Amino acid sequence: MFLVTGGAGFIGSNIVASLNEAGHTDVVVNDLLGRDDDKWRNLAKRQIADIVPPADLMAWLDSRKLDAVIHMGAISDTTARDADLVLETNFRLSLRLLDWCTVTRTPFIYASSAATYGDGTQGFDDDWSPEALRKLQPLNLYGWSKHLFDLVVVDRYVKKENLPPHWAGLKFFNVFGPNEYHKGPMASVLAKVFDGAKSGKPVRLFKSHREGIADGDQRRDFIYVDDAVAVVRWLLSARSINGIFNVGTGKAESFRDMIGAMFKALGRPANIEYVDMPENIRGQYQYFTQSRVENLRRAGYNVGFTSLEEAVGNYVKGYLDRTDRYR
Repeated sequence: MFLVTGGAGFIGSNIVASLNEAGHTDVVVNDLLGRDDDKWRNLAKRQIADIVPPADLMAWLDSRKLDAVIHMGAISDTTARDADLVLETNFRLSLRLLDWCTVTRTPFIYASSAATYGDGTQGFDDDWSPEALRKLQPLNLYGWSKHLFDLVVVDRYVKKENLPPHWAGLKFFNVFGPNEYHKGPMASVLAKVFDGAKSGKPVRLFKSHREGIADGDQRRDFIYVDDAVAVVRWLLSARSINGIFNVGTGKAESFRDMIGAMFKALGRPANIEYVDMPENIRGQYQYFTQSRVENLRRAGYNVGFTSLEEAVGNYVKGYLDRTDRYR
């Protein structure tokens, strides 16, 4: 039996789908479905054994035996301001799950985040030594909460205490794909602009306010959700591999590239307008993220990543441009 926290969310529901497709129906989801964002639709095509709300999770785990805990649940809004709630959800619950997996010797795969790297001035090298991690300065509460947990895990690893026999932390970069629709402003740019673009409206991207960088040429390491899930599935089987890994393609591409690929998938010429970036975000806006994936490669993960054009094409034709957009 597998437990997927955040299993009705974006990456979590795609992991549940992948487990089902591999023949696993003994999957338990830990999540809140809510009333207004249709998160339940992310699981509507899935077979699951149970759905457990977060408040009941630790009691539910009592005396259980699981094949693995896949911990994707978090408050992932980078604008979140309730520090107590974010730390309870992202940090303290993660500690309780880590301790449970340690006692029960259950494999533990958890979501960290590229937000731990802050503005990127320290680079995006997946060096998870204590010295390297302590240099990182996340820009927001979400990134800090993830960073705190990484520090605890690595401190325990160095001290050789209180960790499951198999564990891994995953620093996801800019993941996009089906089932992200409930995320609102935190969804990918592609998901947010698609309907307007299809109806003939221009896509608005930010102008550059940095010398030497063209409008729309702000770059991210975009990774298709199928590729992110493939890393999770590989780690579930690679029981001798422990550590913190970047999950990105290792290639930064521009928002203009992504939107151009969307219009190509629609069979239309690109229709892009550039607008001024709001002044209140200019000082902390990241112009470039690009993961270093050498650590993952050294661990033995040799699968390629889907190109941006192919991934966008798959997303548009397989999901966004259909009546049923869910995986």
